[in-house]
Amino acid sequence: MKRLTFLLRPGWLALALVVVAFAYLCFTVLAPWQLGKNSKANRENHQIETSLKADPVPVTTLLPHQDSSAPDAQWRQVTATGHYLPDDQVLARLRVVGGAPAFEVLVPFAVDGGPTVLVDRGYVLAVQGAKVPDIAPAPSGTVTITARLRDSETAPADKPPFSEGGYTQVYAIDTQVVSAVKLVPLAGSYLQLVENQPGALGVAELPHLDAGPFLSYGIQWIAFGIVAPIGLGYFAYSEIRARRREAAAAAAKPAGPVTVEDKLADRYGRRQ
Repeated sequence: MKRLTFLLRPGWLALALVVVAFAYLCFTVLAPWQLGKNSKANRENHQIETSLKADPVPVTTLLPHQDSSAPDAQWRQVTATGHYLPDDQVLARLRVVGGAPAFEVLVPFAVDGGPTVLVDRGYVLAVQGAKVPDIAPAPSGTVTITARLRDSETAPADKPPFSEGGYTQVYAIDTQVVSAVKLVPLAGSYLQLVENQPGALGVAELPHLDAGPFLSYGIQWIAFGIVAPIGLGYFAYSEIRARRREAAAAAAKPAGPVTVEDKLADRYGRRQ
């Protein structure tokens, strides 16, 4: 056991703590983070593929009442008949389209016989850097729209809505935030207009069906979590071997120089 006491030195203890903490983070935080993103990407890809093959359904079948949301039906095409509430229009800022800054135009839409839903009319490109351009008003009267069902985003807590240039602006398409700032009850999911619909502006393309590198990254973090303790064990074993070699070399080395007197005493002493 004496050969292992060096592992109790501060340097080795600190290294062991770092390795254990790193491995713990790999298995409990970093790998699950990437694998979770992979699961989310695969789920969204499946929902997009399903929506491309399915016919639109009335929005009230998925959002029957005001408190409804439909996370399992994201990207599904729905139809809705009702009217826009243009006085409650809101802009989502800090959007990027084709590398250029843009705003997404959000307007509540009162569905006949159903809830009021937030409709993303599409995007408008910013002018002169980050200014809001002129925006065509939403149509008045009763209209029928076709849109894709989308999950509500989550607005950052440290970035509240504000008014600028005559528009209320938000940092995320968060239905609860828009509902609170405009005092209009909204369903939990929102609608994103498809092409050629009443009130549609610039329509963003569907995301590419690509799961991304998240699975690979997750596996890499798992591998790192396994390799780190193995590496620590290898370094400790190498240190033990080096100490054994030093001890063996010290044992084989003569204690000191042999003098002539020692040789004579050894020789004649044995004869006596």
